[in-house]
Amino acid sequence: MPATTPVAQDFVPYATAAIDFHRALNIPTGPLVASRAELDSLHEHLVALHGLLDAHAQRTAPLLSAEGDHLKAARTRLWQATDHLHAAYHASPRPGSGEVPGPDACRARLPEGAPELTICRRHQQTARLVRRRATPADLHTPFTGLIRR
Repeated sequence: MPATTPVAQDFVPYATAAIDFHRALNIPTGPLVASRAELDSLHEHLVALHGLLDAHAQRTAPLLSAEGDHLKAARTRLWQATDHLHAAYHASPRPGSGEVPGPDACRARLPEGAPELTICRRHQQTARLVRRRATPADLHTPFTGLIRR
């Protein structure tokens, strides 16, 4: 029997199932404040998904412009969600003290020390890619651009 090599589409359903399973097991019903560890993990997941959409958008756009436009719009929306998640992390209470840092804490470099800096480092690395691929208008408009048909 010939050996087959796994392709990316074989793994995405597993990632989706893992998130659904995590939600069902770890998120109880009723009010609950998301922990910083949970927000960090979600941020990491969205950054990885952003990278996947970016790769698809970059490869598809030269071949099929309408599909490429949709993928670029999805990538932009995902970055906006990632940016909000990063802000939510910094708005959540610190473990132990319960202190909520100010909104400019992330820009202050090493706002909370390691390992909390991991989310900021990841966010800033991805932001560099986002700035190369999108204009400020793309990132701040409620509509992500012209979609060809």
